[in-house]
Amino acid sequence: MDLIKTVLSNPYMKALMIVFASVLAAAIVKWIFGGILARAVKRSKTTFDDNLLDLLNKPVFYTVLLVGIDMAIHTLKFPDNLQYIFVGLIKTIVILIWTGSAWKFATMILRELSVLPKSYKIVQPRTLPLFDNLGKIIIFSGAFYFLLLAWDLNITAWLASAGIVGIAIGFAAKDSLANLFAGFFIMVDAPYKVGDFINLDGGERGKITDIGLRSTRMLTRDDVEITIPNSVIAGSKIINESGGPNLKQRIRVSVGIAYGSDIDLVRETLLDIARSNSYVQEDPEPRVRFREFGESQLSFQLLFWIAEPVLRGRVIDQLNSEIYRKFKEKEIEIPFPQRIVHIRPAKED
Repeated sequence: MDLIKTVLSNPYMKALMIVFASVLAAAIVKWIFGGILARAVKRSKTTFDDNLLDLLNKPVFYTVLLVGIDMAIHTLKFPDNLQYIFVGLIKTIVILIWTGSAWKFATMILRELSVLPKSYKIVQPRTLPLFDNLGKIIIFSGAFYFLLLAWDLNITAWLASAGIVGIAIGFAAKDSLANLFAGFFIMVDAPYKVGDFINLDGGERGKITDIGLRSTRMLTRDDVEITIPNSVIAGSKIINESGGPNLKQRIRVSVGIAYGSDIDLVRETLLDIARSNSYVQEDPEPRVRFREFGESQLSFQLLFWIAEPVLRGRVIDQLNSEIYRKFKEKEIEIPFPQRIVHIRPAKED
């Protein structure tokens, strides 16, 4: 008993015993994680709990160890300035360890959510980088806050300064912030995606090549890249030619024939032209509709499907050319507007 009292009365021996106990406790924790808990999670069918256990193993081990070292430092009764530095460093190390683990945990959660059924569609592979960056901002902001607490710094002054700076930045960069928020909602709502063909209010038509937080890039058929601010495109009417349940697109080609023409021959000719074109899909099959009696023509419309919107211009060109040739060959008249001008001779004075 006297020996124990002597040892405990010596601060250095007491600190050494605390460090030894913390090392022992950390080893026990590591054994529990690597043995008992590891065997338990292996029984499950998912790998999420295995990854979570691996993620928590090292942070818990080092936290137990550093808590023991912190207690030992308090036992040694260092001068206030040295103790302030030692304790601050230990808290900083713990915060950094858990910050890294929180970052990995957030990434793991987002990846799990991105592969869940469509009921959780807000987190998708294309929006994963956005939420990943947002998670990093939240985690690092929290880490910065706890670091201020660890070093006993005045948080109120920092928060007040951050608020003033935030207001100033908000006024100075309101257009950029509008683009950022619009980009966020475009990624979440997904009116279009990379690779889609869209039409805008201004008449631009092209393929989406990139969707960023600030702007969307579109490549036109002239190989000209257009960069559109997200705040502008979010407030525009968008026609997505690649939308719908599949990539196929229906095309309408209008044709006018003269009154008195054989409408059955016209219908048969148009269908033969469509079926002979390799770009026209067999399913759904092409069809012809007699739309209306015009002022100088009978209006027909050939409807067919193509595999993807990029083929639209090429297929329409081929079909129009073939329609003109076949109609000329079969003597099907294509009317055109005519005007009769009557010239009256001037009256003699």
